[in-house]
Parts: sequence; C-alpha cells; structure tokens
Amino acid sequence: MPSTKELRARIKSVSNTAKVTGAMQLIAASKMRRAQQQVLMGKKYAETIQSLLINLSSSVDLETVNIPLLDNREVKNKLMILLTPDRGLAGALVGNVNRKALDVIKTSSEKYSILSVGRKGFRFLNSREQDIVNQIEIPDKPEISDTLSVSDFAIEGFLEGKWDQVDLVYSEFINTTSQTPKLQTILPISNKEDNEKKINDYIYEPSDYEVLIELTPKYVRSQIYQAILEAFASEHSARMVAMQNATDNANELIGELTLDLNKARQETITAELLDLIGGISALEGK
Repeated sequence: MPSTKELRARIKSVSNTAKVTGAMQLIAASKMRRAQQQVLMGKKYAETIQSLLINLSSSVDLETVNIPLLDNREVKNKLMILLTPDRGLAGALVGNVNRKALDVIKTSSEKYSILSVGRKGFRFLNSREQDIVNQIEIPDKPEISDTLSVSDFAIEGFLEGKWDQVDLVYSEFINTTSQTPKLQTILPISNKEDNEKKINDYIYEPSDYEVLIELTPKYVRSQIYQAILEAFASEHSARMVAMQNATDNANELIGELTLDLNKARQETITAELLDLIGGISALEGK
C-alpha cells in the first residue's frame, strides 16, 4: 500500500482536478442554456421559411422557369460542410461526428471537397489526406451574420458549378444527454413535402417567381445557421455531461483514497503501538 504521504498527495491532486472539472461543468451549463434557447428560436424561423418555400414552389411552374438553387443536375462533385467544435473535452461527440463524415466520404461514389467549420474536424480529415478546400472558424455566440461566409461559399460554388451537391454533417441536438450525427443535403434545395402542408391561397408581390428567387438563398443561409446553432448546443451539452461525470468520478476516487489513507494511518499507529509494547516488555524482562 502507498505511504500516507503519497496518498495525501494523490488526494490533493484529484481534489484540484475535481475543482477544475466542476468549474468547466458550470461554464458549459451556462453556455448550454443560451445555446438551447437559440436552437429553439432558430427552429421556428427555419420551419417557417421552409414552409413558405414549399408553398411558393407549388405555385411556380419550375419546368418553364430557372431557379438556380433548385436545379437538380447530374452529381459529379460534392461539397461537405463539416461542423465540429474547436475544443475537446466533450465526450464522444467529436469522434462521432468525425466518423460520420469519414463514413459518408468513403461510401460516396462521387468526390467530396470539404469545408471545415471548427478545428477538430479540420485536424481529423487533414490527417487522413482529404480534400479540404477551406477552413472557417465561427464565434462562440454566433449570429447569422457570422455564418454568411459559410453559406455564401457553398452557394457561390454551387452556382459556378464547382459542386453539384452540398451536404451538411453536424451533431443534431436532441436533448441535453442525446446528440446525433446527422447528414443533411441543403443544395440543390428540395421542394418536396406532404400535400397536406401546402397552402396555395397566398398572393405574392411582385410575383411568385421573383419572391422565390430571393427566398432560396435565404433558405440555405437559415439552414446552415440552424445547423451551426445545433452543433454549438450539442457541444456545450456534451461537455457539461462529460465534466459532470468527470467530477463525480473524481469525488468517488477521493472517497476511495481517503479510505486507503485511513487504513494506512491505522496500520502505522498499530505498528507504533506494537513497537512500544515490545519495548516496554523488553524493559520489564530486564
């Protein structure tokens, strides 16, 4: 068994670790609440603009007009927008998203170019010699203006014919303890939806076609922004849970080490008592 000095040093070290992980848990929890609120508000906007786009598409004859972002063409090249955290200590979240992206790339018959948003995804795919065409970092509290560089890069490349399909790979926020890697195609825009959800009794000015032309890039921007919000909410939730588990494990280890320390102290006291009794017996024998 280690000495009492070694056990005290280990207890102090684990206690300091528990303080750090506990502080990180509180910080992540604060960021998580804010990120979850943004996700919920963003979902309402994304769903509304999607519903409007579907209704507009149903009222425009797409065979006679050209809506570039709705153009379904032969897919030869694809762009993947990979959304990952900049930092670790988020449990299995980073590994799950990176593995999802790599699986999608390996199973695709078409070539993927990668737009990496976040350092973890960039390092993972760069070390595996994937074609990373750009790497963009997003602030911790993103506004839609902070994400325009990502959406405009995807839209411009699609219109120029650099890629025929744009996919998003990110961690979808389900709840605090559940985040799922997700693959979502955002370009070309799909305008298919259940007929029950179509509402055709709108009057558009100046015309259905002109409104649809203006709406399609806004829809892509809203989808990318929403995915980034979900990725941040997933990161903060996963980090909070991971730090909570680390703090609990540290406290449990402190309890075990304290028990070992008490045993070691008791053994030391017992040994000292035996030595004392032995010495007294020796003196009495004389």
